[in-house]
Amino acid sequence: MKRALPAHVYQKPNGLYFQRRGWKTVRINSEPGTKEFALEYAAILNGALVAPQTATGRTFAALIQSYHASPRYRGLAPRTARDYDKVLVWIKSKLGALDVSGMQRKDVIRARDANSETVRFANYIVQVLRILFEHAIDQGWREDNPAKGVSLLKSGAPPREAWPQDMIDAYRAKATGRALLIFELALGTGQRIGDVLKMRWSDIEGDGINVTQGKTGARLWVPFTARLRALLDGTPRIGLTICAWGPQGRALTYFPAAKAVRQVREAIGAEKYDIHGLRYAAAAELAMAGCSDELIASITGHKTSAMVAKYAGPARQKARAKAAQIKRGTEQE
Repeated sequence: MKRALPAHVYQKPNGLYFQRRGWKTVRINSEPGTKEFALEYAAILNGALVAPQTATGRTFAALIQSYHASPRYRGLAPRTARDYDKVLVWIKSKLGALDVSGMQRKDVIRARDANSETVRFANYIVQVLRILFEHAIDQGWREDNPAKGVSLLKSGAPPREAWPQDMIDAYRAKATGRALLIFELALGTGQRIGDVLKMRWSDIEGDGINVTQGKTGARLWVPFTARLRALLDGTPRIGLTICAWGPQGRALTYFPAAKAVRQVREAIGAEKYDIHGLRYAAAAELAMAGCSDELIASITGHKTSAMVAKYAGPARQKARAKAAQIKRGTEQE
């Protein structure tokens, strides 16, 4: 049994213990081979495992409590706060009793890698720890940020693609009702599906709509495309939200909305193009029309040129390549 355990870990009749000459004997509560065990073992090796009643009280649990009360957290958009909270619950459950000053860069990497089967969550652990350690620096609990510079994992999944024009045309020819309305709102406004489903008739102002993005808190006024305007003019107002459904006009939630769109996608062979790909498609259409990053961001609400480039880059490259070949042909005549 001893050979199957890491160095200095021993199986006793009443559980596992870490024993090393010159070190305090510590009982290990996690099961060998689990992510929790890897984190607990790393914490012991780094001298970070302390009793919850530490004299300074500078534990991760205390840091999270302080962070929740800080302007840094209170200023988050609601959706971002919810995403962070999922990770903060995990951090508190796994590291809550540990002293903040004891964690090192390698521990952050171990925490990331221990959750690598869910890449998004693993990366969120790194990102939220960065923020927590920045708060710890502000509080005078640390002088460095061990999560800063730790790379994020790559998912290995193919990059999301913008809907090509032939698939857009096929969807429009097949879809009806809410499936078509959701599609045109997402493509026409360039907004995330969560923000599309929250759009209200009262948000319409003139020939556009006021949007407060749930993820970033950005406030935009987005003018309607001619196609979207015509569709909205023919859509019955059965509830507060534009995508409301049923005789009571209930607000449509994500899963039934995604299902309605997915059914059309499957019918036309567009499974590789999802709802969020419509946001890419909107940016691509704007790029093909020659819009600058600033103009594209005025519709999509992106904060940085890097994000605009991620969404609009492929379409912009195609437009430039076409222009280059036209110029090439002209010069060869």
